[in-house]
Amino acid sequence: MKKCEIAGRFIARKQELAYKRYLDDCPVMPLTTSWQDTMMSSRGEQKIYVVQSSSKVVSRSILMTTDPGDLILDPTCGSGTTAYVAEQWGRRWITIDTSRVALALARTRLMAARFPCYYLADSCPQMTQMTADEDIKNYLRQSASSADKNSPSSSADSSCPPPDIRKGFVYKRVSHVTLKSIANNPDVKEGMTHSEIDAAIRRHAETETLFDQPYEDRNRIRVSGPFTVESLSPDRIVSTDEERPESELIGQKHPGRADFATMILENLRKAGVQNTFKNERLKFDRLESHAGAWIHATGDYTNGDGKTRRVAVTISPEYGTVTPQQVKEAAKEAGIGFDILIVCGFAFDPHVSEEAKRYGKLTVLPARMNPDLLIGDTLKNTGAGNLFMIFGEPDIAMTRDADGKVVVEVKGVDVYDPTTGQIRSSSTDDIACWFIDTDYNGECFFVRHAYFLGADDPYGKLKRALRAEIDEAQWATLYSTKSYPFEPPSSWKIAVKVINHYGDEVLKVYKV
Repeated sequence: MKKCEIAGRFIARKQELAYKRYLDDCPVMPLTTSWQDTMMSSRGEQKIYVVQSSSKVVSRSILMTTDPGDLILDPTCGSGTTAYVAEQWGRRWITIDTSRVALALARTRLMAARFPCYYLADSCPQMTQMTADEDIKNYLRQSASSADKNSPSSSADSSCPPPDIRKGFVYKRVSHVTLKSIANNPDVKEGMTHSEIDAAIRRHAETETLFDQPYEDRNRIRVSGPFTVESLSPDRIVSTDEERPESELIGQKHPGRADFATMILENLRKAGVQNTFKNERLKFDRLESHAGAWIHATGDYTNGDGKTRRVAVTISPEYGTVTPQQVKEAAKEAGIGFDILIVCGFAFDPHVSEEAKRYGKLTVLPARMNPDLLIGDTLKNTGAGNLFMIFGEPDIAMTRDADGKVVVEVKGVDVYDPTTGQIRSSSTDDIACWFIDTDYNGECFFVRHAYFLGADDPYGKLKRALRAEIDEAQWATLYSTKSYPFEPPSSWKIAVKVINHYGDEVLKVYKV
């Protein structure tokens, strides 16, 4: 009690003593379950998706429940807010969605993002020992002028192992002066001046760590770390006549809306199949349902030479990926009596293109279905709309340089013309990005080279987002149709994966 009196922390009120507090005793307030401050911030946030979550709400949830380096799972990706915020705060993440539109938006958002670069506790041991905010700021000012720009952190020793993000960031800390800390303070004595008493109180006060306020290294810019966009195959393929679970019987409960396979065939019958050129469309003379194990419809069409050709159609699951196994089984079923097998799906395993080339005279055409088909009766009667599109395989040239290294050049995508049955190459404008596995083992595709294409430099936004000096020569090597030279693979095989602007993946394997 005496020490609190010496510190001037009592106020006399009639029959009682009150404790005097100052604003800087603890300049923060604990959060409760009412987050009123998030309402206004979410209203001012620019949205790119109709149900986009508030970044502040997601950020606070992540900071409350996880540490840097932890793994966060969001099974409803949407615009990718969880992944975006997790990347900002040094958390690993997995995000999932059934919508290819959502995944495309999230991918673009992450690739064009610019994040603050925080000091890691593991690389700044001096800062972790400091408690005063001013001491930390002074240390940062002094170390900034002598920082090695090539080191992972301004105070890191190049002989030390790389810093571990799991040890956290260097966070701002504030004092938390309590009545208990003053009463138990051994330095508070009579005869001290006010400034001496304040200094003694600060020395022995507790501190609060502000986990949402790490110190930022303003000399560096951080972008998203490496990530991949993967498509997963379904556990099983649902036959059109198989009894479906309750969640998939919506179409049968509403009059006028057929089941998934019937709805797809109705639209396929009206729209036909086309490639990236407006006038090159396969129009059906006849298309009827077929009760096969893998073939769901058969029909005829007349090609540009006036000849009638027979067509078989297989349809992917409503919420699944077309696999090489489905192509194989459907091709065996359509092997006799059919000229073309059309494989309709919302998503394709990258190995489908390799499987599609194995059936001799039977032409296998993977046709990407427009996600608009999933909205059912609200889909406009587009007639000849782009509901079923053919995406061809990459047109690749391989050469050797003077040192004997392999150089791969992508020239476009080979597109099938359904009106003539001919294959020709389109430009690289239809390619969003392409990757090379320079030593393909036949099982797993590892991205060892990555390049970005597309008309009008679509990844120029990333350059602008960096807001830093860009080495144009280095950037040109990323925005390129020709690869870096690389050593011939030990497996004597390479694989090239091409992705179009819809997110469709095509894999092609080459012998070197």
